[in-house]
Amino acid sequence: MLSSFTALHHLWLCYFTFLSLQLCARALPQQVGYGYRLVSLQESSSGGGLIGYLQVKQSSATYGPDIPHLRLFVKHETQDRLRVHITDAEKERWEVPYNLLPREQPPASGSSYGKSSSSPFTTSEYAGDELIFSYIADPFGFAVRRKSNGQTLFNSSYGAIVFKDQYLEISTQLPESAALYGLGENTQPGGIRLQPNDPYTLYTTDISAINLNTDLYGSHPVYMDLRNVEGEASAHAVLLLNSNGMDVFYRGSSLTYKVIGGVFDFYFFPGPTPLAVVEQYTSLIGRPAPMPYWALGFHQCRWGYRNLSVVEGVVEGYKNARIPLDVIWNDDDHMDAAKDFTLDPVNYPRPKLLAFLDRIHSQGMKYIVLIDPGIAVNSTYGVFQRGMAKDVFIKYEGEPYLAQVWPGPVYFPDFLYSETVSWWVDEIARFHKLVPVDGLWIDMNEASNFCTGKCEIRKDYLCPDPNSTTPWICCLDCKNITNTRWDDPPYKINASGIEAPLGYKTIATSAIHHYGILEYNAHSIYGFSQAIATHKALLGLEGKRPFILSRSTFVGSGAYAAHWTGDNKGTWDDLRYSISTMLNFGIFGMPMVGSDICGFYPQPTEELCNRWIELGAFYPFSRDHANFASPRQELYQWDSVAKSARNALGLRYKLLPYLYTLNYEAHISGAPIARPVFFSFLNFTASYGLSTQFLLGSSVMVSPVLKQGASSVKALFPPGTWYSLFDLTQAVVSKDERYITLDAPLNEVNVHVYQNTILPMQQGGMISKEARTTPFTLVVTFPLGATQGDSKGNVYVDDDERPEMKLVEGEATYVDFYASVREKRVTVWSEVKMGTFSLKKGLTIEKVCVLGLGGTGKGLAIEVDGQPLNDIANIYFRESPTGHVEKLEGGNKRNSMMVEIGGLALPLGKKFSMSWVMEIKG
Repeated sequence: MLSSFTALHHLWLCYFTFLSLQLCARALPQQVGYGYRLVSLQESSSGGGLIGYLQVKQSSATYGPDIPHLRLFVKHETQDRLRVHITDAEKERWEVPYNLLPREQPPASGSSYGKSSSSPFTTSEYAGDELIFSYIADPFGFAVRRKSNGQTLFNSSYGAIVFKDQYLEISTQLPESAALYGLGENTQPGGIRLQPNDPYTLYTTDISAINLNTDLYGSHPVYMDLRNVEGEASAHAVLLLNSNGMDVFYRGSSLTYKVIGGVFDFYFFPGPTPLAVVEQYTSLIGRPAPMPYWALGFHQCRWGYRNLSVVEGVVEGYKNARIPLDVIWNDDDHMDAAKDFTLDPVNYPRPKLLAFLDRIHSQGMKYIVLIDPGIAVNSTYGVFQRGMAKDVFIKYEGEPYLAQVWPGPVYFPDFLYSETVSWWVDEIARFHKLVPVDGLWIDMNEASNFCTGKCEIRKDYLCPDPNSTTPWICCLDCKNITNTRWDDPPYKINASGIEAPLGYKTIATSAIHHYGILEYNAHSIYGFSQAIATHKALLGLEGKRPFILSRSTFVGSGAYAAHWTGDNKGTWDDLRYSISTMLNFGIFGMPMVGSDICGFYPQPTEELCNRWIELGAFYPFSRDHANFASPRQELYQWDSVAKSARNALGLRYKLLPYLYTLNYEAHISGAPIARPVFFSFLNFTASYGLSTQFLLGSSVMVSPVLKQGASSVKALFPPGTWYSLFDLTQAVVSKDERYITLDAPLNEVNVHVYQNTILPMQQGGMISKEARTTPFTLVVTFPLGATQGDSKGNVYVDDDERPEMKLVEGEATYVDFYASVREKRVTVWSEVKMGTFSLKKGLTIEKVCVLGLGGTGKGLAIEVDGQPLNDIANIYFRESPTGHVEKLEGGNKRNSMMVEIGGLALPLGKKFSMSWVMEIKG
């Protein structure tokens, strides 16, 4: 028997123990889910693949009840693509629409849960040509392995699979040595390689690109995984095709998806090279759109060209400064009160604008304007009237959802609705008759809204106030509507980096598209759907190749549009960040990408603008763009910047045939134009995190200055010989992973071409229309001092007005170039596919420049197609007077020679063979 004191103490102890347990229960996170077990698995009786059924092991109330029965579908869709699709076995769930992103449909879910006439699948592995799917039944988990070496690429057994109506969770194990890339769009201060524990949230948001590690304008839930095991590197990619908001937690040894709706729809791409990964990925999501030749020229824009005379002055300013310019843009300044498809009758009168366009079009220049998705609510506005008549707008509680953007009150078109697409196509056709624009810029399509919630137009004052200097401030009468499970879901993704409400400054997530589609599900595909509709409209105008620039993007957007990286700042940090974002979009299948050169706001320094055009001249999409509140920053505003622009853009315009060929390769294979260095040098592990340099194609390296006050740059070069494209007598020879210091005076940028390359170049010019007609030079590179070796390159030319970019006799020519050094004989030759087009255009090769030869040119007898070259008039030959200089940290030098044969007139469309015998040293 206990004493009274002991008994009392025991009672108090029990009480505090009970209280502590209650407090601990509140403090500790609740179990989100307990996983599923596989109850049946059969081979599909139609179309191949496996169909399985899963049953929840134990229910959990956290984030809502578990869906009790799931349907699993697994299929090797091609030899290099595996799909794993998991959804509700009994009810249809939201997925990215199959008509928007065409792909194979899995068997439909329905009431036939667990029933199948197919034979049971009893083995634990399901192998394809490249990948193996394996599973465990209880708790259910699956893994994907590479067939060639057994390497595990994805393993969901790391944690329990959770599948609720508004919360899905799945994880995979990763080796900590894996280098990951992708999961964007976001501004990554740590560079292109994903950093463990950084936040990766995917939800399209109008938030400036100056916000780091935050969900921005695009949603691309795909990552590339690069691994190097015992000196052998391989890459693969994983796509979770889901448009709902999600957080992805990368911890180094694991990666976890937390998604607020939809389904698990995984695609696995085995590579094994990065280029193969992107080819496999874009074969599913759509190859990148072909770009017209002029789009690879330089573009100038500014928000704040208040009248046409200012635009005319800008064009004249570039001409007087002798800076190349292909495209002049208008932001919303050309519009009447910021309304789409209109002209300001005072500042952009149609007769004067048409006369201006006639002048620039006759010179080969182009003109592009902005349109926003929000349509002004205005009963006298024809675009609005026709939209209302066709019932094209997204609705809330049965009425068009009211928002506010630049024109004031607006409604948002529903581009998932076929009638909306028809209306949009018609409006663009009407506008093109009004103004013959050469492309369209679709902005604010996340969709952006200056207000939040359910809004009404106030009766007591104008919205917006015509005298307001802050038209982006909400002036509608709005109330909070976050009392629905769509506007306030049980799990909060880290939207805007602050767990902002999902409907914050966008369309309310409980708004309804046609066909009953919730904005909650479709939010992140809004810009994608608009790009598809806009592409259809432009394609139907004159049958020409469309050019569209879109701010908001999703998986597959690259098949329709180019992208710029949004609102950046004129800072050295933003200059550096632009490289990683550009490289990511190449992986996402959007190779035509660039950042606002010199920064969107505020005022850049003169030095920064010098360095930015030296980098931006080599963005695939190269455009200077600024905010109306910033001082003017066209490249001719400073003499020093104009000099840098002439230098850097001068080289870009000489490289246009190379860039256009990369555009063709992107279209047929998905290959990025701008690439991380590891794309070409897979086993060069020092490049896995390299984010301050990049490649154009496989072999042109850009090494920009990214630091204030610098007059040199430390650059990393994979082993081999790299020749300066500004001075072919200068070379860098790299042997290891050491950084090499390169001179970089204020007006100069370092651009090098790798050995074993044949680079097609032309003479450049002030506009691409002229530059593309000039004779070609072939720059042939061998390793420094080569006495044997091989080089190759190619060029694609066509009529870039054609919508399709493919080889058609009479409309395109493709030429492969080859060179070899063997037993003192140097040979350069070509193989031509469909040469009629380039013959008709009179395109010729004027010069062949061979670098790196380890011999002398004394007494050369050069032959072309078996005939002595001396019999051809106006030829000349010279050796490099200084030789190549090997640039190393130790200052060592080694000489080689350059053979330059000019005065040629070899038809590009006709194969040739040129050869001579060298006097080989040593």
